[in-house]
Amino acid sequence: MKIIAHYLPQFHPFPENDKWWGKGFTEWTNVGKAKPLFKGHYQPKVPADLGYYDLRLEEVRVQQAELAREAGVDAFCYWHYWFGNGKRLLQMPFEEVLKTGRPDFPFCLGWANHSWYEKSWSSNKWYSKKLLIEQTYPGVEDIELHFYSLLDAFRDHRYLRIDQKPLFLIYDVTNFPDLDIFKNKWNDLAVKNGIPGVFFVAMASNRTQLNEFDDMMFDAIILSLHHIPFGGAQTTFFARLKRYSKALLFKMPNVIDYSDAIEKFYDPIMDRENVFPTLIPNFDHTPRSGHLGSVYHNSTPEKFAEHVRKILEKVRLKDPKRQIIFLKSWNEWGEGNYMEPDLKWGKAYIKALAKEKDKIMSSSQNIVKKRE
Repeated sequence: MKIIAHYLPQFHPFPENDKWWGKGFTEWTNVGKAKPLFKGHYQPKVPADLGYYDLRLEEVRVQQAELAREAGVDAFCYWHYWFGNGKRLLQMPFEEVLKTGRPDFPFCLGWANHSWYEKSWSSNKWYSKKLLIEQTYPGVEDIELHFYSLLDAFRDHRYLRIDQKPLFLIYDVTNFPDLDIFKNKWNDLAVKNGIPGVFFVAMASNRTQLNEFDDMMFDAIILSLHHIPFGGAQTTFFARLKRYSKALLFKMPNVIDYSDAIEKFYDPIMDRENVFPTLIPNFDHTPRSGHLGSVYHNSTPEKFAEHVRKILEKVRLKDPKRQIIFLKSWNEWGEGNYMEPDLKWGKAYIKALAKEKDKIMSSSQNIVKKRE
């Protein structure tokens, strides 16, 4: 059984963010200025053990891996940004991990293949349609360039493999033109370079998407239902109108109790061998989007442990090679969606995950021994 945590690399300054938001902007900028928007709203969320870290520092990246091991996390899935024609962003932390060999901790990559808009990062720009950088798909030459830019990573002994193939996540499948050409080309290039192929994984946010992606012949599909408690893409026009009216008139974000949220995370479709479920410790988008954001309220380590227990119980019945769970996320502080220690809970979420994983692994081993 493996738990793979999504990892956000936007905790260091880089030229584009300096240009768009001001010198020195990082994810911490929004996190640090967040404010409570209703009674009992846990904001701001302040990091504890690692502080307001800078991912340019190797010691920070090593400490993150040590905490992840303590939590029972088996690998980081670093978000990877390739916008076409060789344009990348946020590549520095992973490049350093690859170049230095530290931390010696398993990893894979997830391609966050979406455009960036001004409204995504500022509650003061929620109405803006300004495009900051566009996701493009220029063609076969770019597909090859993209593959070879990652070949050293795919060959690294730390890269997470399933069926001997490096796992590669694609975030936005729906808006990906010529997807078959991309996958076939990468598989051909992998074989040409001594790799059996690429284990392609799609990300789905609801059952409908999952069924659609099945037909696209992905090796597996991650099912992440974090938007479902808020209505997700299925929300009607009038429901959305009511939601935004409430936000704009009463300055109240979209709030749901964490206990109610986790009940919506379970779906029998998770029993399928090719579906990898997602663990979600919390969610609070208000540091980025203010009163237009969405919030899980009253998340606690104990409630998270209950959520973990239910997901792991489902996964342990699968083929051992498909006992994969994704964790959203390791360090999405701007979405209130993280496992790293904060001033309120310390390592409590880390300990909760580790304890539940240990229990399920011990139980599984006992079952095997009895069968023997």
